[in-house]
Amino acid sequence: MSIFSHPDFDGHEAVHAFHDEASGLRAFIAVHNTNRGPASGGTRFWSYASDADALTDALRLSRAMSYKNAVARLGIGGGKGVIMRPANFASDQFDREALFRAYGRAVNDVAGTYVTAEDVGVSPADMVTIKTQTDFVAGLPDTSGDPSPVTADGVFRGIRVALRHAFGSDTLEGRSVAVQGLGHVGYALAEHLSQAGASLIVADINDAVTARAKSELGAKIVATDAIHAQPVDVFSPCALGGAINAKTLPQITAKIIAGAANNQLATPAMAEHVARAGKLYAPDYVINAGGIINVDAEVSYDRYDPEWVRGKLDELEETMDEVFTRARKEGSTTSAIAEEIGRMRLAERRDWR
Repeated sequence: MSIFSHPDFDGHEAVHAFHDEASGLRAFIAVHNTNRGPASGGTRFWSYASDADALTDALRLSRAMSYKNAVARLGIGGGKGVIMRPANFASDQFDREALFRAYGRAVNDVAGTYVTAEDVGVSPADMVTIKTQTDFVAGLPDTSGDPSPVTADGVFRGIRVALRHAFGSDTLEGRSVAVQGLGHVGYALAEHLSQAGASLIVADINDAVTARAKSELGAKIVATDAIHAQPVDVFSPCALGGAINAKTLPQITAKIIAGAANNQLATPAMAEHVARAGKLYAPDYVINAGGIINVDAEVSYDRYDPEWVRGKLDELEETMDEVFTRARKEGSTTSAIAEEIGRMRLAERRDWR
């Protein structure tokens, strides 16, 4: 199948494939749109069942970044990097530093049309390694740092906006939230929720992190395949994509679906099913934009300004409110409203080259 006929191609400006035999690097860098600025989005390091799955993930995530960055009115476009965990090495016996140096050279070869940052499976130390090979990297420890806490802050703010629309009050006292996935963002979000008075139910494949959530936050632990079906006010998907699908949606009792994961809806059509089921869905690329806002503070400006970041998080709340309000008034889905806003802002061109 040609890349141009791929169902998730969606007019990408460029899709790059990279291979380095010595390190085991196999990677895709997808550049969806650069109208607003250089394509920016994190790099994901994951074990994929096939090259085709990795390519699909890169394309879908890249497109989502275009809309996320445009909706947040950032001076960057949308792109994504995906590195396939080496399968031709013994389990985790590959040279991680060599792999990420090779990836840094790949980012450099894209010549500034893509700026990378952290995503699932990539650490601040990996970003430092990438930086040895290219200047087109953000989210370094000595600059804007790990974007996860800012992503969590944005999702927490978005949940409060959703509570106000669904229940008439944004207080979390007495509310219950099921958090699916306790990675860097999920755990930070759980901390925000707990501090605000919410009771938590959590699930993660890492038993140590769920035990920590139980000890530190008083969370109840359930199986990963049962977290979505818990009797709570808010279901918060913070793991990988596709959490809202034909199998899980009928089992979700929560009034609100609002989390940090990308591509939460298994298919675009799920948006209609979610609305018909009476759920208030916070479109992922609106509510989880905090991390890329943090990155843009470094990419687009001479110095990192935390006040600017906080101002953009305030705007995120305003946009979330607009999405919910318009969806109700216009009888549309929140996803459709978010996409309409995204398309309009994505068309705004900026002379950045």
